[in-house]
Amino acid sequence: MDGYDDLVNRRPDLASCLPDVSRAAEVLAACFRQGGKLLLCGNGGSAADCEHIVGELMKGFRRLRPLPDETRRRLEADWPEQGKALADHLQGALPALSLVSQTALMTAFVNDVDPALVFAQQVYGYGKPGDVVLGLSTSGNSANVLNALRVARTQGLHTIGMTGANGGGMPAVCEVTIRVPYERTSDIQEAHFPIYHTLCAGLEEAFFSA
Repeated sequence: MDGYDDLVNRRPDLASCLPDVSRAAEVLAACFRQGGKLLLCGNGGSAADCEHIVGELMKGFRRLRPLPDETRRRLEADWPEQGKALADHLQGALPALSLVSQTALMTAFVNDVDPALVFAQQVYGYGKPGDVVLGLSTSGNSANVLNALRVARTQGLHTIGMTGANGGGMPAVCEVTIRVPYERTSDIQEAHFPIYHTLCAGLEEAFFSA
C-alpha cells in the first residue's frame, strides 16, 4: 500500500503496527469495492480524528479525483446549463460517515435513552452487512465505542479499532486492532494521525490512481 515506506521513515516507532495497518487497509478496500461504507466513532480528540478521516476519504486528499467519463456525460446531458460545472467540480469519493456529527440524534438519544449506546444506535440504523465500523479510543475501553463495535459484529459489519499499547477491550470486539506503542493519551493520538493518513493515502491510490 502506498505510504508504508514513508510512514516507517517518518515514524520508525510505528513499524510494529504495520501488519495491522495492512490488514485494516485490506478490510477497507474490500468494503469500498463492494459498494460499502465506513462508519467512524470516537470521543474527544478521537471524535475530531473521525471528522478528519471523513474529510480525507470523501474528497481529494493527495490526488485529483475526476469523475468517470460516463458520469460526466450523464450530468452534461441531464443538465445542459449546469452539467459541466457539476462534472468539473465534483470529486470521486469513498463513502464515510462520522457518527459524532449527528448532533440532534446524539443529544436526543443521550437524553432519552442511554449515552453508552449513542454510537451503537447509529450503527444499527446506518450499517449494512459488509460495511466497516472504525472505532477510535485511546484507552480501548470507551463504552460507547465498544458497544458500537459489538452491534457491528452482530449485524455482519467489519470492525477496526485504533487504540494504545494496552488495547483495553478492543481486541475482543475488533477484527483488526491497531495498537500504537504508547500509553499517554496525547502520545496515542499523535501516533494515530500518521497511521490514518497512510490508510487514506493508500485507499486513494487504490481507487483513484487512474
